Amino acid sequence: MSAASVRSVTPPPAFQPSLRVFSPDPPAVRPTPQQTDDGRLVLTPELSAEIAQASAELETATPQEILRWSIARFAPKFTMATAFGPEGMVILHMLSEFAPETPIFNLDTGYQFPETLALRDEVARRYGMEVELKRATLSVEEYEAQNGGPVYRHSPDRCCHNRKVEVLEKAVLGQHAWASAIRRDQSPDRAKAPIVGWDKKFGLVKVSPLANWTKKQVWTHITEHNVPYNPLHDNGYTSIGCWPCTRAVGVGEDERAGRWSGFAKTECGLHSQ
Repeated sequence: MSAASVRSVTPPPAFQPSLRVFSPDPPAVRPTPQQTDDGRLVLTPELSAEIAQASAELETATPQEILRWSIARFAPKFTMATAFGPEGMVILHMLSEFAPETPIFNLDTGYQFPETLALRDEVARRYGMEVELKRATLSVEEYEAQNGGPVYRHSPDRCCHNRKVEVLEKAVLGQHAWASAIRRDQSPDRAKAPIVGWDKKFGLVKVSPLANWTKKQVWTHITEHNVPYNPLHDNGYTSIGCWPCTRAVGVGEDERAGRWSGFAKTECGLHSQ
C-alpha cells in the first residue's frame, strides 16, 4: 500500500483514559435479551426501559465509557459497522485500546473509493483489527447487467437498499447491539439520535458513542492520537460514501451536501427508521 494512500499526523503521547468512571448497573444482574428463532432480538418492555435508562445515564459519558458499557452489556453479541469515515476511525482507535476483539465489518458495495478500502489495511497494520467485508450476493457487474446499467443513476434509494441495507440486515442477524458513528450535528436527520436506542429497522440495540461530539472534537482526537484518515478529506470531501454518489463540497455547504447530489436524498437508509 502506498504511503500516500492514508493520512496520519505526528504520533501523540500515550492514550490516557478518562479519570471519570461511569458505573451503570452491573451487566451481570440484567436478564439475557430474548431472541426469535431466526436470531432477531425481541424488544420487550424490560429491554425498552433499560435502553431508555441507559441512554439517559450515558448522555454525559465519554465515548470510551459508552463503548465500555456497550461491551460489558452486550458482548460477544456487540458489533460495529464502519465506512472508515473520521468518526468510524475514531471509534476503531478507541476500541483498539480496550476491546480489539470486537467484530467489525464494512459494507463493501463494490463502489467504494480505493482510498477508503486502503484504510482497512491500515487498521489491520496499526491496530491489529481485521475488518470483515460484507457484500451483496450479486457483484457490481452482475447487478448492473441484471438492471440494464448502473442503478444509482436513476434510483439511488434502490441501489443503497440492495447494496447496503439488505447486506446489513444479514450482517447483524444474531447480534444484540451495534455501534454507529453518527453525530447529531451532522444533519437534521440525525439531530435527535439517542446515545442508546432501539433500531427497529434491523431489530437490535443501536449505540452512538459520538452522538454528542462535534466535527471539531472528532478531528482533534484524530490529530492528538495520530488516527489514520481518508486523504480525500484533504480535498474537500467532508462525507465519503460510494464514488458515483459523492462529491467534494463547496464553502458554506452542509457537511453531507456532497452525498447524492441532485437527488432529494440525504441518507443511505442505514440510519433512517
